[in-house]
Parts: sequence; structure tokens; C-alpha cells
Amino acid sequence: MTGSDSSPLGVLGGTFDPVHNAHLALARAALDRLGIAQVLWIPAGLPPHRAAPQVAAADRLAMVQSAIASEPRFQLDASEVASHAPSYTVHTLQRLRRQFGPARPLVLLMGADAFLGLPRWHRWQELFGLAHLAVATRPGFPLESLSLPLAAEMAERHSLDPDAIAATPCGRILTFELIAGTVSATEVRDLLAAHAPAAAVAKLVPPDVLDYIHQHSLYCN
Repeated sequence: MTGSDSSPLGVLGGTFDPVHNAHLALARAALDRLGIAQVLWIPAGLPPHRAAPQVAAADRLAMVQSAIASEPRFQLDASEVASHAPSYTVHTLQRLRRQFGPARPLVLLMGADAFLGLPRWHRWQELFGLAHLAVATRPGFPLESLSLPLAAEMAERHSLDPDAIAATPCGRILTFELIAGTVSATEVRDLLAAHAPAAAVAKLVPPDVLDYIHQHSLYCN
């Protein structure tokens, strides 16, 4: 990927502790429904908004690498893991802007829960000057109860047209329904810690990720 490419680039960040099937479903839906050419996966090194990840950054990076290896439109960015600074999204997008230039559309992918908490993020209103936001919602559960500052941004920026992503480099909010079962990393960790049957965990995470977890005895304490 280079700065000369003008196709929309999805950005999916997170602790990925561990990466699971809902992450993959969100990224694939973005490729299929939003006209995004590629998705850049960025595991956080030091996430500032939550407790420290349960496993080391190197393990989380390796799990993401194994989960996305079979999809050429998925790419891994290890910059946050290599950094000793907190992984603030605004800093990540500033770095990507320097890398890809001012004109390429960047699309920050997130679930509805993360979007609802956006006003608690560091310098959150600057995100709109750096990227579009694409928010995955569940069928039948549109975004509701937005805080006043977020509702104001939604009223100004919301678009139902995926072509809006390619037309401008940043500034729009798009929503799309994600028809997939809900999975949380907490659920996966709890099952592993309880030594649940392998079949139960296998429904939630990719096979290569589950193999890595077992090989390195992760989440079993």
C-alpha cells in the first residue's frame, strides 16, 4: 500500500485479546458493502482507555497475523505494538495520514458500542478531520441514545451512501448492519479460563488462532 493509491482504506484497531470471528465479520462486511479496497489491522500496544491486555502484545500481534493470513485484502500494521506510547486513535490516524497522504479516503471501522463511547476518546472530534467513521450495527438495533455532542456530529455527517467514502478523504459517518453473531473477547477468555470444551471456543475464534492459544497456553490461568 502506498500513498499514491486513491482507493478507500479501512482501519481496524483494537486490543484483539484475542482476535475473534466478530472482528473478521466486521472487516469482511466493510470490504463487501462499503467499497473499501483493503483493511489495515492495527493491534494496540498500550490501550489507554481500558485495562491492560491479558496477554503480551507480541502474542496478540501473532494471533491477528494468523487470523488474516488467508485474505490478501487484509494487512497488518505492527506500529502500535512496537511503540511504547499509548495507542490513541487520533495519533494513529495522524500517522496514517502522513503515510498515505491527505487525499486517500481512510475509514475507521468500529462497532456500535465503541461509537457510543466516542466522546470519551482522546481528542475525538479531531477524528472526523482525519477519516470517515463506519459503524457496524446489529439488525433491528439502530444507534440510539447518542450523547448531545455525538448526536450533533451524527446529524451533520451521517450518510447512507457508501459512495460518499470514495468521494472525500474524511468527515462522514456511515452505518451498516452486521449480520453476525455477537462475540466478545471477554467471552472467549472466560471460556478458555474455565477450560470449556474446545468445540465451544472453536465457534468463536478462527482455527489458527485457537491453535496458537493452545500452543502457547494463553488465557488458561
